[in-house]
Amino acid sequence: MAARIIDGKKTAEDIRRELAARIASLKARGVVPGLAVILVGEDPASLSYVTGKEKSCAELGILSLGKHLPADASEAELIALIRKYNADPAVHGILVQIPLPEHIDERRAIEAIDPDKDMDGLTPANVGRLVLEEPCYLPCTPAGVLELLKRNGVETRGARAVVVGRSNLVGRPLMNLLVRRSINATVTLCHTGTKDLGDRCREADILVACAGSPGLVKGDMIKSGACVIDVGMTRVEDPSAKRGYRLVGDVEYEAAAERAGWITPVPGGVGPMTVTMLLANTVTAAERA
Repeated sequence: MAARIIDGKKTAEDIRRELAARIASLKARGVVPGLAVILVGEDPASLSYVTGKEKSCAELGILSLGKHLPADASEAELIALIRKYNADPAVHGILVQIPLPEHIDERRAIEAIDPDKDMDGLTPANVGRLVLEEPCYLPCTPAGVLELLKRNGVETRGARAVVVGRSNLVGRPLMNLLVRRSINATVTLCHTGTKDLGDRCREADILVACAGSPGLVKGDMIKSGACVIDVGMTRVEDPSAKRGYRLVGDVEYEAAAERAGWITPVPGGVGPMTVTMLLANTVTAAERA
């Protein structure tokens, strides 16, 4: 079996076209969606990600109002900046780029964000709303995974879903989304304490790998015909590559593609969706303002 490739870039482009129409309607009312992404330090991956977000905002007509703080910025400085954006009516959404330097308490920084401007759904209020199935901003990567499933015809109702990884950014919120009545999957959450990971994965109609461990999920761990969503993206050294490295996911792609019914590539799968869902949350926040 040769898996159908789920093209995250194309799906993201489709959603952005829809967003462009919504943004045009907002601007006709004199409203320009505003997003403040805050980066602290010089982490290369974070810097690249934030640059991509700023470029995407410019392309769609979203006002980019974020700030880059030095690595030695204090926690008090960061929280003061967050509170400034909380009070700014031109800012509809706020995202603090993670990871933060070690001297800053990530939880305190996130808790400082106004839940109504929390574009990655990480504040305690939005986590609670998500679990209770109340209206809230969904975490961007899990929301992107759901859009990929929906827009590529992958049936979730009654499906057995296995999520590998329990991070607060992806694994846990995705588990809570997949069990919603509107999605109706039966979910197993796997992590470092899971015994017989291969057996659990082979049960999955929908397998989402988000552990951040390159090649963790082997080809023989895929159920025939399953949908495989690979959220992982890690740089590994490769002297033969132009940049001296290549990006790999949590799934052994070639072997998995021989057994799966659908599969996302790395890169070009989930990655483009994460930024797009951030933009979608910002547009929604502007519409609610």
